[in-house]
Amino acid sequence: MSAMEKKYVIGLDYGTDSARALVVDAHTGETLASSVKYYPRWKEGLYCVPAANQWRQHPKDYLEVLEASVREALGKCAPEVAAGVVGIAFDTTGSTPVFTDEAGTPLSLLPGFEEDPDAMFILWKDHTAVKEAAEINQKCKASDIDYSQYEGGIYSAEWLWAKAAHVLRSNAAVAEKAYSLVEHCEWLPAVLTGVKDVHEVVRSRCAEGHKAMWHDSWGGLPPEEFLVAIEPKLAGFRARMFDKTETADKPVGTLCKEWADRLGLSTDVVVAGGAFDCHMGAVGAAVTPKTLVRVIGTSTCDIMVASYEEVGDKQIKGICGQVDGSVIPGMVGLEAGQSSFGDVYAMFRRVLEFPVRNILPKAGVEAGVSEEQVQRLVDATCDGIMTELTVQAERIPLEESTMVATDWINGRRTPDANQLLKGTISGFTLGTTAPLIFRALVEATAFGTKAIVDRFISEGCPIESVIGIGGIALKSPFVMQVMSDVLDMPIKVCNTDQACALGAAMFAATAAGVYPKVEDAIAAMNSGFAKEYHPDHDNHKKYLQLYGNYQKLGEFTEKELYN
Repeated sequence: MSAMEKKYVIGLDYGTDSARALVVDAHTGETLASSVKYYPRWKEGLYCVPAANQWRQHPKDYLEVLEASVREALGKCAPEVAAGVVGIAFDTTGSTPVFTDEAGTPLSLLPGFEEDPDAMFILWKDHTAVKEAAEINQKCKASDIDYSQYEGGIYSAEWLWAKAAHVLRSNAAVAEKAYSLVEHCEWLPAVLTGVKDVHEVVRSRCAEGHKAMWHDSWGGLPPEEFLVAIEPKLAGFRARMFDKTETADKPVGTLCKEWADRLGLSTDVVVAGGAFDCHMGAVGAAVTPKTLVRVIGTSTCDIMVASYEEVGDKQIKGICGQVDGSVIPGMVGLEAGQSSFGDVYAMFRRVLEFPVRNILPKAGVEAGVSEEQVQRLVDATCDGIMTELTVQAERIPLEESTMVATDWINGRRTPDANQLLKGTISGFTLGTTAPLIFRALVEATAFGTKAIVDRFISEGCPIESVIGIGGIALKSPFVMQVMSDVLDMPIKVCNTDQACALGAAMFAATAAGVYPKVEDAIAAMNSGFAKEYHPDHDNHKKYLQLYGNYQKLGEFTEKELYN
């Protein structure tokens, strides 16, 4: 194939801390170049209040890293590559909505709202709307139609309507100015195609089906009277939003001239529909029925696909939704996940870093060591904490792993969402060590995984194998082996650490017409697998007893401590 015939696509993955752009050969799936850019304001901790579970991101962060990452990635390629780009697609975190004006502009980009966190994107892990979520659940159960029935039967504080109701109640200025609501994964394609009317924003089947209670059977979003019963200030929003949603394989338009110029691309480049990171990540990992794809990062998102015949009229309880076409068009997408996974380990690392960062610098300077040398020691020590913990924890015989922890330090997403929960740990003795605690935390995240797998299976969705994607899957053999042993299932690890961006690239290639359907893009562009973990059946039997203790501790935590 000549250089003129080659076609390329760009997949953009917007994560919690950063965005990454992948330039991909649309015919082979080969990654030509990539670029990762961190959100500058988020990196400084602006607009967030961790103690209040408030996590907000400014749209300028998204726009700045978009231009910077795409330009940097293309700059690493041969000059003809940019001319051969035919499609671009986005995945984002979610539910990450924002209030907009009539033009679809986030309020934080308007005068007077630039520094107002409530006018910014409300990140997926923002839990300020726990009260509103509880009210939505009460209204759903009292209604003739339970509008949460296709979202696991429990509405979460992480989702769109709870967040919207909370902000409207607490911020009069935003409530007065807000015209509509848009998800992050819908806004980016609209920006790139030059949309200036919020009614013309193409709405994501993935986002709205999983997080906004959109379903064909009741005509789209829940009715006006239901939404107003949640919060009177939601009056009018339904009519100003949408009825129809689209799957991410369909084009929403082509690059407008402004963004074509900013990115160094042609106005002929097709922009695909948006979806959530885990759903596109599952496509990037070559998801198949009866396989659970785990996108493992700060939290996890767990994705499955099933045929219409297999799902039938099931309403799977306690998960994050079942949505027609949210992963692969023509199949039902199923979502679950843990509210914290890597964040569990990061929390423990911060605890151990405390004396290093707060005592060592002063002691070092008093001992005559230069500030520069002390800082190098501090950084080297902190960077080595997780590595050494892993080495020591792996050496602990399973029989001596008697501590038990829950993985709910950021609440529980599934099964059965409950953001009020907090993590607990038991089994301390005078002989407890940091590696023992770390091992218990690793086991806790694996037990949380088993709870999700058990729920799918009990609800009639068989799982035969697991695929892991993300940095932890590729770089943490100890974590992955424990998970395999706990589940008593093989786990394949995707060959790329950018499966979400690769999945976005597959959707870009499909929307641009390189492939007639997503399955064809998967077959041609997938990266294969780097490694497969096989369970130790003897260890699994031993873990079953610990898992029983995990369940007992969880039951006590939920019923007695945080009820």
